[in-house]
Amino acid sequence: MDLFDDLPLPTDVAYASLAPGAVLLRAFACEADATLLQALNGIVAQAPLRHMQTPGGYTMSVATSSCGRLGWVSDARGYRYAARDPQSGQPWPLMPDCFTQLAQRAATEAGYAGFAPEACLINQYAPGAKLSLHQDRDELDLSAPIVSVSLGLPAVFQFGGLQRSDRPQRHRLLHGDVVVWGGPSRLAFHGVLPLADGEHALLGRRRINLTFRRVGESPART
Repeated sequence: MDLFDDLPLPTDVAYASLAPGAVLLRAFACEADATLLQALNGIVAQAPLRHMQTPGGYTMSVATSSCGRLGWVSDARGYRYAARDPQSGQPWPLMPDCFTQLAQRAATEAGYAGFAPEACLINQYAPGAKLSLHQDRDELDLSAPIVSVSLGLPAVFQFGGLQRSDRPQRHRLLHGDVVVWGGPSRLAFHGVLPLADGEHALLGRRRINLTFRRVGESPART
């Protein structure tokens, strides 16, 4: 059986280039949304969404959880990956096959064959929640791309350059859109502007973002 046989995905993909090595795949996850959301409900039942603290002591406006071999965590000790959920002390939920299939298929479509995600960070945005410009640099393996899946309410995604001072582009991401970036854009600054209020047929007044990464390092024991 082909790796992607179980997951319905589009055969005709609409591409938009954001920067060298960065691609927006429009509506790529739409046909798989029911499968993804069913799996997501199982994950958050085991590892509930929560508002983590930044190392500086601020509470994040975005609620997070994780699945996979590793999960991303933040507290006074810093940003890092851990093999166990610090809230329960248990390993993070396994990454569902449909998540893995989607991430690998999207990476392949964007030119990054062989992507093997170890971690999926789940971010839930309520109206007003945002994500400041930042780089994804907590991973040891920077040769692997980032795969980011948007579900629910539209969001304005900012995608900049390798310096914080670089003026970011703004892209409106809709339900089912997938952004993949790596190579020369792997350390590009990116973020999400405050989420506008609205109502989505499947997710109501919220947006879910699934971010798949390969970490390439031994996890902390927390």
